[in-house]
Amino acid sequence: MMVVNQSLADELGKTVQMNCHIADSQHAGDYTMCIYLLKMREYFRWEQGYHYTDKLPNKHLGAWLSERELLWDSLSEHDFNTISVNGVDIDPFDNDTANKLLVPEGLIYSGGLGRYCRPHFFLAELIEVRLHQHYTLYVSGKERARDLTALPAMTLGTTIFIRRESLKRMIWEKIEEWNWRKTNCAMSRAMSCFTLDADPDAALEQITGQEQETVLRHEIGEIEAGLLLDDNWRDMLASLTIPRAELMARALRDHLADCLSTLPWMIEQERYASLHYYFGQFNTMRREIFPGLMDAYQHWADSGELLALEQMIAHGREHWARTGRHICGLYQAHNPDASEQIANYLENNIL
Repeated sequence: MMVVNQSLADELGKTVQMNCHIADSQHAGDYTMCIYLLKMREYFRWEQGYHYTDKLPNKHLGAWLSERELLWDSLSEHDFNTISVNGVDIDPFDNDTANKLLVPEGLIYSGGLGRYCRPHFFLAELIEVRLHQHYTLYVSGKERARDLTALPAMTLGTTIFIRRESLKRMIWEKIEEWNWRKTNCAMSRAMSCFTLDADPDAALEQITGQEQETVLRHEIGEIEAGLLLDDNWRDMLASLTIPRAELMARALRDHLADCLSTLPWMIEQERYASLHYYFGQFNTMRREIFPGLMDAYQHWADSGELLALEQMIAHGREHWARTGRHICGLYQAHNPDASEQIANYLENNIL
């Protein structure tokens, strides 16, 4: 952990948090009510400093929720604030300039656009700077400012941000979800590798350290996938008017990234707990368009034989790169009316 300039962290944190509020005022309503309430509970837990296992006070939570929505209502028309670091005024999306000044102060900052062009900001204490191949990796710890959606990792150009605090919170949510039902066999296999019942805090720290490396490999895969797909991928994605087509296209890219980087690395390094955890959090769309990968995982889990999984990963690399390039071609040929063609093509090219 680097030495943190606490006075700068406090002062800048107020400005960055205000930008987070402005971003949330414009996009918090994009979520379904169920997802929104879950995210607000987690946001409240972070802001008020409750531990992962603490029972939240419903009365306090309800009052906080009403106050936060009133604040957002008052900010919906505001522009984002310039941030100031040691007397230098910086555009809130100019990460390079900000971090040149902040890294020596033990801080890391990011302002960028995430999914659906939602702006995201965060300021955190810096744990580590690492050069990995031709990527710069920043690992952050305690977060001093964040918005409603705390992405555990993000990539801007060749810069990768891993937010360890947000990653830990996300992992705990997955563990809680598994604890409620315990019907997720892959998660049960993953959790059996840790002393979760005996020492939850130590186990959570261990899992977070393990998954930090997995997240890094996925972000590297995202960069590599971008090199294989056409330059118009983002424009194609933004043009899709059929929600299911957009979800399938995003799942396609996630699969390509993981077949390029994440999964081969797990197998090569024998990170079997991570492999179980990976399949334990397979979302519905990723499972739907790549059922063969889940089948190959199940074969390995049952038999201990990895060959079928390795072959399916190699097949996935070729298939998803080819499929991704094809739907970009459909976009170029039919722009802006490609949504139906892309949706139909993806529906007929599951693996």
